Amino acid sequence: MNTTDYAASAVCGACVAIDGPDGSITRAHRRPPPECPQGNIDLAEGAFPMIADKQLGIVPISWQYVSCPVAGNLVYHFKEGSNQWWTAVQVRNHRNAIAKLEYRAMDNTWKDVARVDYNFFIDESGMGPGPYDFRVTDVAGNTLEDHAVPFIEAGDSPGAGQFPACTP
Repeated sequence: MNTTDYAASAVCGACVAIDGPDGSITRAHRRPPPECPQGNIDLAEGAFPMIADKQLGIVPISWQYVSCPVAGNLVYHFKEGSNQWWTAVQVRNHRNAIAKLEYRAMDNTWKDVARVDYNFFIDESGMGPGPYDFRVTDVAGNTLEDHAVPFIEAGDSPGAGQFPACTP
C-alpha cells in the first residue's frame, strides 16, 4: 500500500481484493508502505504472478477493501516494554480494518486510545495493571467489547469475538 492510502497505519491489517490483467488475489496489509504513487500497491514477489507476468513489473490494477478471511477471535498484542504506566496494544486477527480502540478507565468511562504510525494504540500514561476491558470499533461501525483481557507483556491475549464480514 502506498503512503497516502496507508494513512499512517490506519489500514494495517485490512485486506484488499486486487484485480490485475491475469487474475485476482486478496491480501492483507502487514508492513509499512513502499514509495509508490497513490492508488498503487506493491505486491510481494510470490503474489505478483497471481495477477500478471512478473517480468512486467508494473501493471494496471483495480482494488477495493474487503473483509479478511480470518479464523477465530480478535487478539490483543501487548508491545514489549508495556506496563501499567505506559501501555501499547495492537489489535490482531481482525476481519475488518480497525477504526478505534478504547479501554475502560478506573472511573468506569471509556477512554479512546491514539493509534501511532506503526499500528499500536498507545496510552502514554498507561492503562493500569490490568486485566482490561477493551472496546474495538471497525471501519464499518461494528463494535466488540472484551472484558477481563489479561496483560501479557510482549505477548498475546485472546479476545472473545470477531467482526461480521462486510459486503463490498
